[in-house]
This record gives sequence, structure tokens and C-alpha cells, in this order.
Amino acid sequence: MEEKLNSEESVEQSKQAVQDDAKGLWVSSKKFIVELLDFRHDTDQEATIEAIKGDIPFKGATAWILICSIFVASIGLNANSTAVVIGAMLISPLMGPILGIGMSIAINDIDTLKKSMINLATMIVLSLLTAFLFFAIFPLKEETSELLGRVKPDIRDVLIAFFGGLALIIARTKKGTIASVIFGVAIATALMPPLCTAGWGLATGKYHFFLGAMYLFTINTIFIALATFVVLKLLGFTMIRYVNSVKRKRIARLASFIAVLVMIPAVFTFINVYQDSIINANYKKFLKEKIDDNKDLWLQREDIDRDAKTISLFFNGDITDATETFLRNELKTYPKIDSYLLLINENKARSVDRVVDAYDRAIADLDEKDNVIKGLHKEIDDLKSIISNLNQRIEQDATNRDKNTVPFSSIIKEAKIRYNGITGMSFSKKLVSKDFIKIDTIPEISISWNKKLADSIVTKKEKELKGWLQKELSIKNLIIKK
Repeated sequence: MEEKLNSEESVEQSKQAVQDDAKGLWVSSKKFIVELLDFRHDTDQEATIEAIKGDIPFKGATAWILICSIFVASIGLNANSTAVVIGAMLISPLMGPILGIGMSIAINDIDTLKKSMINLATMIVLSLLTAFLFFAIFPLKEETSELLGRVKPDIRDVLIAFFGGLALIIARTKKGTIASVIFGVAIATALMPPLCTAGWGLATGKYHFFLGAMYLFTINTIFIALATFVVLKLLGFTMIRYVNSVKRKRIARLASFIAVLVMIPAVFTFINVYQDSIINANYKKFLKEKIDDNKDLWLQREDIDRDAKTISLFFNGDITDATETFLRNELKTYPKIDSYLLLINENKARSVDRVVDAYDRAIADLDEKDNVIKGLHKEIDDLKSIISNLNQRIEQDATNRDKNTVPFSSIIKEAKIRYNGITGMSFSKKLVSKDFIKIDTIPEISISWNKKLADSIVTKKEKELKGWLQKELSIKNLIIKK
């Protein structure tokens, strides 16, 4: 009985030890993760606020730096040079007022908020004016890929702006600013190119490009400011206290109202851009899977109208009713665009052009092949002539050395003409002795006949061939061998 109690007590102790070890592992892991991700102990509130406030004012050198950076970015967009655009982002001072907006809302500093918004508005107006003047005066106004890449924001731009803003404000709050992070965020969030693209849209009269670029700039601005607000709230930055309690309450309410105003468009922007991204992704998937991969369809151009919920496809050639029905049915299987109206347009004239082009290419290919065949025939004839000459020279040399040499090449040619059943001939001289004293040399010819010939016909032809060869070679003794 005592041994049983001791055994049960030992088991309970083992279980408790395992639980203590597991608990200790969890506590250690939790402590490690907290220490790894916690950056509150490394922040400097006063230095951060002063640094952000120092970047807000916009006058003198800052204004000229902005103008120069806008010119550089506009030239880079016009020249389609990514490297030049990145250089313009690095020298742009646009980030200061945006951080000021997020910080002032977070710490209830209405004066800094006013200053930040005034300076940001001034920077935007000056940037648009500078870009407008550049593109209005500069003679080259092509739609480069760098320009077109800033007119249709998607969900990735929202995420880049928010997480870029998080990285920037975390770097700002750290003791000893991380300059490389600031430069990296300036490149990633790309505040300058949208403003330059908006100026290009105004200068060229393409206002939908202007609206798209300003939409992208607004997204970047809102989510960078939102990220700043969130981080400073999490870090518990001290809010400004006003002596007048009435004013303090009014400012607090105003700051809260502005914060809500910033949050609402941010949420709606995120939802709208996310939905547009899904629509665009499914639209491209539909085009690739059902049209681009179909070799029987020749798509000339396409267009999607999200407001009218229509998809217009322009084809070269005839489109059958069965194909139209198939495409409309397949469109219904793609989410977010299943309710869109599919408009199919065909260009029969281009179909005829396509047939004519194919015919012209076929004729050109045939002409080229004919030329190649003629060239090959000429080469074959030349080779035959060379071989014939070589054979004649070999036989002539042999005749000069030995008067009894048989003109083999001429013999086999004529034999082939006379006896068309011959498939091969070979000639040799055979040493023969009948009395084991005297040795004679007897010509021997080996003949190969077509296997389809009957033996009786082969025997008859061999007899005729032997007589003809004896006469041609002027010899009495001749051995015919199969």
C-alpha cells in the first residue's frame, strides 16, 4: 500500500515538473518576443517632436529644394528613367508636414496641425505649378510607363504607404535617427511622382490622369499620417495640456473629430482600392485564360468601364455566335465581374487583311524554298561533274601505267543502261593456276541483281552481259560472280 502511494506521488511530481517546464518555456519565449519587438524603451519623445516640428516649415531653401526635386522627378518621368525619379524622391521635403499632421492629431497640438496643413497645401500647390510649367513648356510629352504607373492606385499602394509610414515614424522616435530608413521610406511611398504626373495631366489636358495621380498622392498622405498617429498613440506620447479647461476640451474634441475624419476616408479608400484590385485581377485573368490563350481569337484592344459595368472587346475577324455565348457564360464564373455586360465588336476587314498577309507570307516562303531547291540541284550537278572528272582522271592514270586496265566507270554506266536489273557491280583481277606452275590473271566481275527478278531471267541476262563485256573488253576469259 505504501509503495503504491509513493508511486502515485512520484507520477504527480513528474507531471508537475513537466507543467513547470512548459510554463517556463512559454514565459521565456514570451519575454524574448516582447524584448525583440518592444521599441518603447528606445524612444525620445522630446527629440522626436522637435525633429518633426523642425521639418514642417516651408520657406527659403526648403522651397527651392522642392522646386528642384519636382524638376528632377518630371524629367525622370518624361525620360522614363527610374533612377532619376528615385533621386528626386531622396531630396524631396514633402514628408515633414505629413508627419506633422499625424503627430499633432496624436498629441492634441492644434497649432502644429494648422501649420502642417498650411505648409502641406503650399507644397502641393507649388509642386503642381512647377510640374505643370515644365510639361507645358517642354516639347516632349509622351505617355511613358513611369507616368502611367502613377495614375491607377491599387491595394498594394495602400499597404506600401501604411507600412512605409510605420517604418518612418518608428525610425523618427528612435534615439538617433536612422537616416537609411527615412531615405528608404521616401523612395517606397513615392510622394513626388504622383504630383508630377498630376501636373503632366493638367499640362496635356488629360484630367483623368490628374485625378488618378492626385488620388494616389492622397492615399499616401492619409496612410502615412495614420501610421504616425497610431505609433505615437501606442507609444503613449504626452498630450498637450491647455491651461484653459474650456479650450482644452474644445481642442481635444477638435483633434478627435479630425482623427475620425482621417480614419473614415482611410477605411473607405482601403475598401474601394481593394475592390478595384480584385476586379482588375479577375479581369486580367479572364482575358488571359479565355482570350489570349485561345489561338482562334485575335484581340485588337479591350476596355473595362467600372462605372457602367461593361467590358468591351474589339476583335479582328469574325466572331461566331457560339464564341460570343461561350465568352459571356465564362465571364459569369469570375467574381466581381460576373455582373458586367460583355460587348463584343468584330472587324471583318481586318480578317481579310489577315488572310492576305498569310497568303503573301506563304508565297514568299514558297519562293524562298524554290530558290533553296534550285541551289541544291545545282550543287548536286556540280558534285556529279566533279566525281565523273575524278573517275576519268583515275582511270586515265591507271591506263597510262597499265595498258590492260579496264575503263570501269564507262563500263558500269553502259551496263546499267543495257541491263536495268543491275543494282551493283564490282571489278577485280583474279590469279588462277591450273597446273600449279603457270599463273594466269583472269578478270572477275561481281554482279548484284534486283531480288524481284526471277532466277531464269537473271541467268539469261548474265549470259548476255558476259558476252557483251568480253566484246567490250576484248578478252576471252571472264568470270561472272553473283
